[in-house]
Amino acid sequence: MNTIRKYLGIIWIILGVYFGYFSITSVGLPKFQSGLAGNTSDLVFGIIMLLLLTPIIVGSLLTFGYFALNGDYDQ
Repeated sequence: MNTIRKYLGIIWIILGVYFGYFSITSVGLPKFQSGLAGNTSDLVFGIIMLLLLTPIIVGSLLTFGYFALNGDYDQ
């Protein structure tokens, strides 16, 4: 069971990096740039995605993966 947790730690770290890349390139920046062009609802969504949700989600995934990889969840 502990080896499964270590493998899942690697998967969580990979998911954290992938979500960070996806969130910045596909969701946050295009909405932010279209918001600067005049659509204020896109600007608000882009700011919320880039400054609030992305760091929280990526930080949580990376922290959980790090702890699982180091064996902090072993019994």
